[in-house]
Amino acid sequence: MKKYLAELVGTFVLVLLGCGSAVFAGVDQAFISIGTLGVAFAFGLSVVAMAYTIGSISGCHINPAITIGALLAGRIQTKDAAFYILFQTIGAILGSTILWVLTHGIDSGTTLTGANGFKEGFLLQAFVAELVFTFIFVLVVLGTTDSEKGAGNFAGLAIGLSLVLIHIVCIPITGTSVNPARSIGPALFQGGHALSQLWLFIVAPVIGAAFSAIVWKVISGKERA
Repeated sequence: MKKYLAELVGTFVLVLLGCGSAVFAGVDQAFISIGTLGVAFAFGLSVVAMAYTIGSISGCHINPAITIGALLAGRIQTKDAAFYILFQTIGAILGSTILWVLTHGIDSGTTLTGANGFKEGFLLQAFVAELVFTFIFVLVVLGTTDSEKGAGNFAGLAIGLSLVLIHIVCIPITGTSVNPARSIGPALFQGGHALSQLWLFIVAPVIGAAFSAIVWKVISGKERA
């Protein structure tokens, strides 16, 4: 149970701080200068912080896509994967709840949940972006955390920085999800287009994660194990 709760707390922190950086940059124009880089680093540093906080307890997936990648790579049992995803989603909803409370009633004319979305007519671009960038992200996770070929204590830093890089490129396209739980929480509070487009931010990352597991097995030689 401890590892499930760790996943809940880790995802809660990721959504609260990552989405919160985008939310409050829009609420207070004095902080609008944080821009894409600020939001990208908020997400990346949240992952780094949690990796060194709960990594030894749960592995710090805090992302259903990573859990699915780990499952398909043979690193986690089905039961644990199911509970990881459940508690990650609960953590994301709790983080979004706090953001909603903190911003409720503020009329800024901007999204106050950090929900993901894409412009009308850009469905293909959004789907490809979320699939490909999730593929890259999960591949980095599988590679850096590999027991034989991994980066050891530097894995958390490498993973966090890779997420920063992905956000820098992907924010203009979808706001960057590469994490179904991170999208589910804000979408539930945002409603509207965020909720109607939510399927993409679940399906595309799952497919990307599956490809990552396959590719990692091939390039690492694990498919022969």
